[in-house]
Amino acid sequence: MTTVRLPLFPLNSVLFPGLVLPLNVFEERYRAMMRELLKTPEGEPRRFAVVAIRDGHEVASTAPGMPDPTAVPELGPTAGFGADPARAFHGVGCVADAATIRERSGGAFEVLATGTRRVRLLSVDATGPFLTAELELLPEEPGDGSGALSEGVLRAFRQYQKRLAGARERTLSPGTDLPDEPSVVSYLVAAAMMLDIPTKQRLLQAPDTASRLRDELRLLRSETAIIRHLPSLPAAELTRGPTSMN
Repeated sequence: MTTVRLPLFPLNSVLFPGLVLPLNVFEERYRAMMRELLKTPEGEPRRFAVVAIRDGHEVASTAPGMPDPTAVPELGPTAGFGADPARAFHGVGCVADAATIRERSGGAFEVLATGTRRVRLLSVDATGPFLTAELELLPEEPGDGSGALSEGVLRAFRQYQKRLAGARERTLSPGTDLPDEPSVVSYLVAAAMMLDIPTKQRLLQAPDTASRLRDELRLLRSETAIIRHLPSLPAAELTRGPTSMN
């Protein structure tokens, strides 16, 4: 088992490998994290781990851009997460590599990171100014039939987007440049579908690529059938991800 210790950034969303994560960082515990990441030597990755917050816990406000009133510096890095913060988070997350960390006037940060690989949360350390975690690096096993499943998922995904967009512009066509690596397809589709956090979390922690693709195929067929009976939505809604606030 290969483990790493990284800063921990809990979010009300799920990050997948290969996906871009824009962050607007203004709470002090996460500003301290970014200041520490900026000390990383030139040429080395500025890595932190992203985990999704479990439903039902006392956590930050869900409205984008609304600070958590419980997260004041005097209460420390666990503010809003309870006495045992590990119980407030899902057990599988994703390592993020911050390509850009830009400080704004007033001390907030604009961050642009990319998910790299999955990790399992082993323990959480709250002794510093921000949370850190011991994490197990998880392999990405292909599973049986991932290649054929990937092709089926891409076909179903095109149909899903077409229905979601009301058959208007920006729907995917057969000539659209899409990945053909099954694991990349599985994460792209998981991130692009309009799903709740528990479902996205289930896809993230699937035991292998083939299992994730099978689940996605079922979801795509089900969601596409539902969308047939809904009003048309702009195509941009499929791929537009909101900037995560803290």
